[in-house]
Amino acid sequence: MAQVRDVMTRDLQMIRPDSSIDKAAMEMKNNDIGALPVVENDRVVGMLTDRDIAIRVVAEGNDPKKVTVRDVMTQDVQTVYDDSNISDVTRLMKDQQIRRVVVVTRDNRPAGVCSLVDLAMSLDETTTGEVMKGMSLKGKKH
Repeated sequence: MAQVRDVMTRDLQMIRPDSSIDKAAMEMKNNDIGALPVVENDRVVGMLTDRDIAIRVVAEGNDPKKVTVRDVMTQDVQTVYDDSNISDVTRLMKDQQIRRVVVVTRDNRPAGVCSLVDLAMSLDETTTGEVMKGMSLKGKKH
């Protein structure tokens, strides 16, 4: 069976927890992405999504230049090892209702990200549909 490293996006854009939200938003815009793994000392410590920014910064009326990534990031980040089976990742995404997962090496260093799009491009339609169905029935987190 294929491993996550075979389908993940390797060009991982990351941000530090002490960065400002306006810097994070600019990174997202410049790279056309909706999430940034938060990395400190070469370890994933959180995830920042465009939804986090919209709800925890903009909707609360906070100044994106003064709020740090650490202030609004999601700390409970699901990760998988780069040598994990694709079936394990699809199960995790379905069970945890997440659209992307950070991929780490066996020594827990960030290696990439695996998203629903990555899976959809590599899996058969039935498996992709199962993951999507599981997410739409339970709601979404990331």
